[in-house]
Amino acid sequence: MKIVKREEITPVIEHLKAAGKTIVFTNGCFDILHAGHVRYLTAARQLGDCLIVGLNSDCSVRKLKGPTRPINAEEDRAEVLAGLAAVDFVVLFWEKTAEETVAVIKPDIYVKGGDYCVEQLPEAVIVAQYGGKTVLIPEVPGRSSSNIIQKISEQESRHD
Repeated sequence: MKIVKREEITPVIEHLKAAGKTIVFTNGCFDILHAGHVRYLTAARQLGDCLIVGLNSDCSVRKLKGPTRPINAEEDRAEVLAGLAAVDFVVLFWEKTAEETVAVIKPDIYVKGGDYCVEQLPEAVIVAQYGGKTVLIPEVPGRSSSNIIQKISEQESRHD
């Protein structure tokens, strides 16, 4: 299965590294999957041999986005991500940031969207400490789960 518990990822990582594979890691909520997510993950996967996606758990999403999020449960979000061709593994994490997961995986390349800057990313500090690289991929304008939720809300309020 492509969905792996964080405490079970180490042997997978060791196997990949022993085979000389370049490991790419990214993370996020991926609440309502859209074309921007797919393009982003495809671009991330093209940077290496294996893409591991760190997925914020439901409690982590609530800490970041508020009590009404996520819209989709962590199990569903993980299954949808795991079904994408670009994604090799999905690892759930419970913290607000993916620092602990990055420290376990030690990816060769850490990827985030262009709406961030490297200085904002605590994960990038960890990646730099062991000699990895952080890459920012430009975001797809107008594509976000928040925008989709807002659009649905606006349409519902017009029908009330």
